[in-house]
Amino acid sequence: MSAVAAKTTWRDLRAANYEFSFEQYAAEYNKQYHADELELRRSNFASALVAIKAHNEGRLSTYKMGLSAHADKTPQEWTQLKGYNRALSASLPRPVAFATMVEDTLSLNATVDWRTKGVVTPTKDQGGCGSCWAFSATEVVESAVAIATGKLEVLAPQELVDCAPNPNECGGTGGCEGSTQWLGFNYTTTAGMVSEVSYPYVAHDQTCKESVIKKPLVGIKGYERLPANDYTALMKAVATIGPIAVSVDASWGLYEEGVFDHGCGTTIDHAVTLVGYGTEAGSDYWLVRNSWGKSWGEGGYIKIKRFGADAEPCGVDKQPQDGTECKGGASTEKVCGLCGILSDSSYPTGGFVY
Repeated sequence: MSAVAAKTTWRDLRAANYEFSFEQYAAEYNKQYHADELELRRSNFASALVAIKAHNEGRLSTYKMGLSAHADKTPQEWTQLKGYNRALSASLPRPVAFATMVEDTLSLNATVDWRTKGVVTPTKDQGGCGSCWAFSATEVVESAVAIATGKLEVLAPQELVDCAPNPNECGGTGGCEGSTQWLGFNYTTTAGMVSEVSYPYVAHDQTCKESVIKKPLVGIKGYERLPANDYTALMKAVATIGPIAVSVDASWGLYEEGVFDHGCGTTIDHAVTLVGYGTEAGSDYWLVRNSWGKSWGEGGYIKIKRFGADAEPCGVDKQPQDGTECKGGASTEKVCGLCGILSDSSYPTGGFVY
């Protein structure tokens, strides 16, 4: 039985009074440990289980925590699941074409979910590589091409990891060491993208396979960037254009289901994909696709609380250049929306099939 099919939910844990053993966890998620890491993994799992119980049995919340294949990770490994660098994005100009679209949201549908339109590929898993930026860019390109042409293709984030240049070495050297969705879009405007089958994902850096990328499957003509911290712009974009590349503070590792309503900060460190919005049990939410596999969250997705145009929380990202030596970036950045979801959003334009 697969890990997804056998997944123990928070309801199962509560029914068993959270007496779920490390051995049960390892069996459920097909974990195989080296002898020298066994006790570390056991300790990480035990800490996660304590946190899950404390949250679920404590204050009332619109979301629940639960187990996933990541519950045994160290803090450093959680960091590796991110890999987005905001410093470069802060230094790039914002296209102004979208400004004319920013109006009220009263005419928009109450619920939007692009998965129901057949333009979203299955959940992906970035593994232990800091390639969230490549996954977010790839997923949005997939959907943009599908909306424009009617053909949904599963594309290769590994191509972006290996081949998309990072000339300013922002957030490292690119690839698994971190980058931004825009570098993925910039690469795709000139090189296009190949299929996942042609360029399989391996979760580590490789030399760019020049012979493979010579025959791209799809392409885009450009990209647009939304105004920063603009609730109406983002809501209208995801309602009328398609999935949008967004950036967040991903302090939500043990999330399992419901509307995530508290617990993250304002340090933008992860790239994800916004595929819609809606309301659940009276709470409005953004529907966000993550790249941590199907065992995490709601089949790989999280619902983040949506407050409204005049009520979104704001804060300050005090580490917009954390982990980077890019020059000229601001030392602080204003970010709005829970987890900073409104801070930095973009999407490709002119999707086509070769």
